Amino acid sequence: MLLGAVPESRIPNPEFHMFNALISVSDKTGLVEFARGLVTAGAKIYSTGGTRKHLEEAGVAVVDIASYTGFPEMMDGRLKTLHPKVFGGILCRHDRADDMAAIGQHGIEKFPLVVVNLYPFAATIAKSRVSLAEAIEQIDIGGPSLVRAAAKNHAFTAIATDAGQYAAILDEIRAHGQTSAELRFRLAAAAFAHTAAYDATIADYFAKQQDIQAGAATTFAPTVRLALERVEELRYGENPHQAAALYVDLSRGRAAGGTNLVAARKLNGKELSYNNLLDLDSALAIARSLVEDDPKRAGAVVIKHNNPCGAATRATLSEAMRAALDGDPVSAFGSVISATRPIDAATAEVLVEPNRFVEAIVAPDFEPAALEILTTKPKWKANVRLMAVGALDAGAGGAKALQLRQIDGGLLVQEDDVGLDPVAEWKVVTTAQPSDRQSAELRFAWAVCRHVKSNAIVLANDRAICGVGAGQMSRVDSTEIAIRKAGDRAKGSVLASDAFFPFPDSIHQAAAAGVAAIIQPGGSRRDEEVIAACNDHGLPMIFTGRRHFKH
Repeated sequence: MLLGAVPESRIPNPEFHMFNALISVSDKTGLVEFARGLVTAGAKIYSTGGTRKHLEEAGVAVVDIASYTGFPEMMDGRLKTLHPKVFGGILCRHDRADDMAAIGQHGIEKFPLVVVNLYPFAATIAKSRVSLAEAIEQIDIGGPSLVRAAAKNHAFTAIATDAGQYAAILDEIRAHGQTSAELRFRLAAAAFAHTAAYDATIADYFAKQQDIQAGAATTFAPTVRLALERVEELRYGENPHQAAALYVDLSRGRAAGGTNLVAARKLNGKELSYNNLLDLDSALAIARSLVEDDPKRAGAVVIKHNNPCGAATRATLSEAMRAALDGDPVSAFGSVISATRPIDAATAEVLVEPNRFVEAIVAPDFEPAALEILTTKPKWKANVRLMAVGALDAGAGGAKALQLRQIDGGLLVQEDDVGLDPVAEWKVVTTAQPSDRQSAELRFAWAVCRHVKSNAIVLANDRAICGVGAGQMSRVDSTEIAIRKAGDRAKGSVLASDAFFPFPDSIHQAAAAGVAAIIQPGGSRRDEEVIAACNDHGLPMIFTGRRHFKH
């Protein structure tokens, strides 16, 4: 175990060290600060390759592992820590005389702290056009061995595999000169989960490559292993009598973070509920689509019960937020909101106007002035959840993520429906042609419509949603609801439908309400009747050729 605590001022000279720490990481988030804290607490740090260079450039004293083992790194770093002088120092049992005699006989240093995370295999294979050879080079060998050895010997060795663990380790070392048995056990459990998820990702990748080599279907791996770690238990599920929890997907790499709710920073408010998280995730997805549609404009989204009741893009975020909230002011009460840009003071002032109540807001960030307004002005100041997720970049890039949905006895697996449809493949199928303004409106309505529960009808006017019909058994009913919600704003609006119109009845409804243009996938046996109805009313209509059901 580590020695007793010694205040920094009493450490006699730089040559005296209370304990040794072995550090070799791929993800260097927070590493320099952690290493400096360890040195201040009396640690002598041993490290390898890129980690050693990173720490040395930051002015942290490091012993090269090769100088300790007397064996150089070789084979482009494939071989560096696999040595008895490393593993003996990790695995030795400090209460066993024979173990202590062995390490003394062979000049082995004890390593009561090991800090290791693994090569980014999951992130590598998620990129497009990654070769098998490139993937193989990201299979860590020494790293998992170090992690497992330290975790096995957790009675004497602490293993850190995630930057989120650094603070707890430092706190205990500073307070007691050593880590507690309880903390080491928790770290060991996390370490074994870390290596299990890592190996499962590799196994699934190789199984898929086997299919590719055999010429079989390659979209889905023969097996899918879930590696999930509980982040927190929620107050309850969809209803108070249902227990619920939030888990992080370890196969995507906890340390990698990302623009998602699990990795978001919570800046204010009471704990998130199950329904809050579902709504925030939907709001964030629509915000991404608005960025993809037009990254130069600010966008805002208002979600109620997992459907958008408002969405808009404008030159400024405050204008977009007002337009989005005006989409359906009644439904917007008690809503969840997203923004494509950091919330500024002007936008915050819109949000705290009288008779508004917001459950939660997700945005890239919150400016200090906006944070002050949102947490002091409204009556709901203490409760509103504010989630900062980082910049929303246009275009998802890389491979599509898999979407999992449980049914009794198994899981349904599909690719995520992400990325905008190729506009070049759209066809105007009517005599009337949409104007440039209408074309822009149709693209906006289509970007939002795909996120509405089927049967989905969306009316948009001036790049703002003015009517939504969602989740109805009949497309006619959805159209009627959207038109009723829009009221007079339906005149001159455009209409988006997530799937084809099986009959021309909805076209007649839309024309009577003053809808000016329509966009839909097409593909019905009665397409010609629907097109004829549009021609009769002088309505331009676009077929996208791609359906976007959201069940």
